[in-house]
Amino acid sequence: MTAAPRTSRPLVLAGGAVLLLALALIAVTFVRPSTSAPAAASVSAPAETSADVGFARDMAVHHQQAVEMAFIVRDRTSDEAVRRLAFDIINTQANQRGMLLGWLEMWGRAKSSPGPPMAWMGHTFTPRGDGALMPGMATDAELDALRAAKGRDAEILFLKLMTAHHKSGAEMAQAAASAAKTEEIRNLASGMALAQKSEIALMADMLKERGASAS
Repeated sequence: MTAAPRTSRPLVLAGGAVLLLALALIAVTFVRPSTSAPAAASVSAPAETSADVGFARDMAVHHQQAVEMAFIVRDRTSDEAVRRLAFDIINTQANQRGMLLGWLEMWGRAKSSPGPPMAWMGHTFTPRGDGALMPGMATDAELDALRAAKGRDAEILFLKLMTAHHKSGAEMAQAAASAAKTEEIRNLASGMALAQKSEIALMADMLKERGASAS
C-alpha cells in the first residue's frame, strides 16, 4: 500500500505564519478602541447644522415612539389587520432608525443635540412637557390610554395616534428629501414620505371600517 504523502515541516510552519499574519490584519482592520465620545467628523460629513444631521437625529426619535406604539397595540388586540400593520411599522421604522443612527456615527456626529428639535427645517418646536417631543408625537397621557385600552378601543386609538404621527413624519421626510445634501438621506427620506402617506390612506380605511375617523 502506498503511504500517504506528508507535508514537510517547513511548509506547515510557513502556512501557519501566513494564517497568523492574515488574522492579525483582520484584527487591525476591525478592532477599534472603545470610546464614549463621537469620532472626529469626516471631511465629507455634513455640517452639524445641516438638514442631514438634524433630520437623522429628529427622525430617529420620531421613529422610536412609532415603534413603541406599535408594540403596545400588538399586545392589546387580536385583530390581524392591525397586528400586521403594527408588525410592519416595528420592522420598517426600527430598521430605518438604525440606519439614521449609523450615519450619525459614521459622520462623527452626536446622536442627540442640546438644541431644540426641527431647527434644521427653519423653525423650532418647543416641547410642552407632556411627552410629545415633536409635532405628531403622542403625549404621555395618550400612551397611557393606549396601554389601558383593549380590542376595538385600542385599535381605534392606535390608528388615530399613528395617523397624526405619520402626517408629521411625512412632512419632515419631505423637507429632508428636498434640503439634504447627502444622497443617503435624500433617498431614505423620499422613500419614508411615500410609505407613510400610503399608510395614512390605509389607516383611514381601517378607521372607517371601525366607524371612526382620524379627526
